[in-house]
Amino acid sequence: MRIAHLFFSVDPARRAEALALLVAEAPAIRAMKGCMAFMPFADPTTETGLGVLHEWETDADFTAYTGSEIFAETGRMLRPMMSAAPVSRRFDAELVQTVN
Repeated sequence: MRIAHLFFSVDPARRAEALALLVAEAPAIRAMKGCMAFMPFADPTTETGLGVLHEWETDADFTAYTGSEIFAETGRMLRPMMSAAPVSRRFDAELVQTVN
């Protein structure tokens, strides 16, 4: 399983706009092959921070997403709003248990 944490900062005046963009893209991304989770969020500890938690079945599925048009277009729209370069931390993980 591939897990990715994306963190970035935007101008506080544009944070709601940037988050709305990510939320609007979520259904299409979640429908992609191998996507187990795509959760955009506002960091409640700052006025500028946004993030996305990703879970993908395989590295190949995640790589297909990062090579997709939706990824490129979202980046084109978000980058002008960013006040610093984004940080993406990517992890290989094994699901041990799902508790309901």
